[in-house]
Amino acid sequence: MKPFTRLKSVAVPMPDADIDTDIIFPARFLVLTQKAGLGPYAFYEKRFDEQGRERSEFVLNRARWRGAAILVAGANFGCGSSREQAPWALADLGLRCIIAPGFGEIFEANCLNNGMLPIRLATPEHALALAAAQAGQALTVDLQACTVTLADDTVLRFGIDARARLALLEGQDEIEGIRREAGAAIAAFEARQQERQPWLYADPT
Repeated sequence: MKPFTRLKSVAVPMPDADIDTDIIFPARFLVLTQKAGLGPYAFYEKRFDEQGRERSEFVLNRARWRGAAILVAGANFGCGSSREQAPWALADLGLRCIIAPGFGEIFEANCLNNGMLPIRLATPEHALALAAAQAGQALTVDLQACTVTLADDTVLRFGIDARARLALLEGQDEIEGIRREAGAAIAAFEARQQERQPWLYADPT
């Protein structure tokens, strides 16, 4: 997993509340289970018409926000089903950070587990970030300092679970985090078990 430390990018404004995972990644594409290559299906019904042509009015199809790495979303972003393809598709689009007043609980966890930073901002601070995004301005996200800095140098502070923050900073997924925190204890257990129950470790051939 790629470490997340500091990110500067224009931010896509998507202020509607309750954008669920079916909007982010439509159910008809759930047959696709690979992690890479799902970006073209993100927000598919919003981005494309029935002939597969881009809808010019959709924000991700506008030149100003193409290639943005930050999304400023509305309340309860990522609610709905637990499909992990939703954050996979957003990450494949190039997004690394989503800012919102709140998130669907499972979606938020899936973001953290896939190297994407979900930032919760209270309403006044979120309104400032959204206004900056709508103006096409760049935001700077610093995970070390837990800040979002606007183009006019306004600093917005956010909180994040300490363990999740460390995992993002070091680019470690859940398994790597367990190895970091409990690797020595796991190795010691295996050594004791191998001594007491050697048949478990015998070569079956």
